[in-house]
Amino acid sequence: MKHIFIVNTVAGEHSCLKEVEKAIANESEVIDYELFTPDSAKDNVAKIKDYLETHPDEEVRFYACGGDGTLNKVASGIYGYPNASLAVLAYGSGNDYIKYYADLQTFRNVEREIHGTEKRVDIMQVNDRFAINATHFGLDSVVAKSMNIIRRYPIIGGKMCYPIAVFKAFLTGMRTRCTVYADGEKLNDGKICLCTIANGRYVGGSYKCAPRSLNDDGLLEVCLIKPVSRIKFALLKKYYTNGTHLDNPKFEKYIVYRRAKQVVIEGGKGFCVSLDGEILEGEKIIVENKKQAIRFVVP
Repeated sequence: MKHIFIVNTVAGEHSCLKEVEKAIANESEVIDYELFTPDSAKDNVAKIKDYLETHPDEEVRFYACGGDGTLNKVASGIYGYPNASLAVLAYGSGNDYIKYYADLQTFRNVEREIHGTEKRVDIMQVNDRFAINATHFGLDSVVAKSMNIIRRYPIIGGKMCYPIAVFKAFLTGMRTRCTVYADGEKLNDGKICLCTIANGRYVGGSYKCAPRSLNDDGLLEVCLIKPVSRIKFALLKKYYTNGTHLDNPKFEKYIVYRRAKQVVIEGGKGFCVSLDGEILEGEKIIVENKKQAIRFVVP
């Protein structure tokens, strides 16, 4: 098997390249490997697809070395190639998807990844792009846009990045105009506070948005929060953080929860969604789940 490490040199607070190189050097087993350090997200996906096109008969394991954005790009690159599998070396600031399985350190162990167990998991196609963890919008897409700016600053661009972005969104992004349909059912009246469509369980590093999610059942977890006041949002936020919001009577008036194979979002000019933290703009967004389309390595 060929092992290819896709290294995001700007994930988290600093480059993880040296840490990845050290981890490979300390591996007791000799492996056939390469290191890719793409210049951009587009280059990332292109390199993966180019390699798989030119090596159709070779078993290849790609390691997403970085955060959820790197994972998104590697998953997008290998989709549709049966000879490719996906592993994670978690060096990002959020690392949301892997919280479905285990703690952070487990996903920093090269040896355990090399000898890990492959599990087939779902991936979402979102128009012509993909998301493996979550597609979210409303307050969340305002947060994601802010994070893409804040993370560039060295002092606040690490673990404080998400809380600062949430605070900014709390001031400016509490109501978003859009209509959401889950398998044809209209879920709202044209406005939302936020909505998360998930295969994973976490967003933003600590928010357990989809506690009932199964990432291999072919179904999307759709959690829509209706517009609420800032005071009410602040009072309810802790339940959304710890994942008890779906069963909490305090949310009854504000939450719409469904499982669906397809979600259609109709937004206006400038509407956008966040795909594992990456922004996609469009007035109509179609999210379709691709059941067990990715071979994911669990250490």
